Amino acid sequence: MIALALYQPDIPQNVGAAMRLCACTGVELHIIEPCGFPWNERKIRQSGMDYVEKMEYSLHDSWEKFRASVAGRRIILLTTRPAASPYYNFGFQKGDILLAGRESAGVPDSVHNAADARLRIPMAGDARSLNVVNAASMVLGEALRQTK
Repeated sequence: MIALALYQPDIPQNVGAAMRLCACTGVELHIIEPCGFPWNERKIRQSGMDYVEKMEYSLHDSWEKFRASVAGRRIILLTTRPAASPYYNFGFQKGDILLAGRESAGVPDSVHNAADARLRIPMAGDARSLNVVNAASMVLGEALRQTK
């Protein structure tokens, strides 16, 4: 099954929105720490509303532990870097993990280089980026369309 991973998210409300997205689409969520906010299970559950009970998520202490836990699966990075391919030209496979970077900084070069593929959403004019969960939902929708 397709999965979504958030790399060191900065904004707890985005984690809640990602939880709702994953609950509604039936995909698992991976959260790679450290987060840019104190992880508070109660507040996360509040932000995710009752959807948290309807989805599976894993909290990973580090990038390395995340990588070890998903060994053998492709990691598909969502990025704003211009060299990345448009997401709608990519062939998704069951088991792919869509990785979204930090809202404030994306991912470091080591994570960028470790990804099996790098995808972007083409932007109009001089727009830089979408909200991380909005972007993830667009790409996730295409990945699910291709793999269901």
